[in-house]
Amino acid sequence: MKRAERLHALSEMLRRSGARGRSAERLAREFGVSIRTVKRDLASLERSGAPIWSRPGPGGGYGMAVGASLPPVSLSAAQAVALMAAVSAAPDAPYADSAAAGVRKILDVLDPRTLARADELAGRVWVDAPPPASRAVRSALEDAMSEQRVIRIRYLSSDGTMTVRNVEPVLFASTGGQWHLVGWCRLRDAMRWFTVSRIERATVTMTACGDHTVDEVGEPPANAKPVHDRGE
Repeated sequence: MKRAERLHALSEMLRRSGARGRSAERLAREFGVSIRTVKRDLASLERSGAPIWSRPGPGGGYGMAVGASLPPVSLSAAQAVALMAAVSAAPDAPYADSAAAGVRKILDVLDPRTLARADELAGRVWVDAPPPASRAVRSALEDAMSEQRVIRIRYLSSDGTMTVRNVEPVLFASTGGQWHLVGWCRLRDAMRWFTVSRIERATVTMTACGDHTVDEVGEPPANAKPVHDRGE
């Protein structure tokens, strides 16, 4: 791992560790470097403006001040292209438009040299993505999920039956190459999976969702995990 990448990974690890912090010994093991190198890296982060704190003695260590402002994010060309590829390959994913806008913001603050390298590398990554569902439908589903409001959908089932249902959105799930809205169907009085591409119309109502939880959906596949499960 290059030093610039290690510094970024180190700052992210400290930020995620919260008030617990991490000892220099543990950080050294995590990155496969010496304790002296870790302390030199921490000093570099402090000089760059990162809000690093240290706690001496047994149980002490280093961490990132909660709520403090962080220096601008610095990505490598490969990291920037990875984000571009992920967003381009999943135009039908929930909040894909917001993700694309976020990537554009990141590209806008890259230094010219890194941006030029990212542009060149991006030309070597081709994506053949499926066409997304209706933007209006996706936007309504996203708003209903974020605001936890009942959504009224017109749904075409696999056997060709058209129904209108009020659904309490619980989660989005991707399986078998398709995105699904999983929620409590008030028509069937049960948890149901709705393929997003089969939802022909969606309207967010003013009715708040009940107390249905993700646990009611059942056990996810062994390889399924929430998108915030980034590891450490």
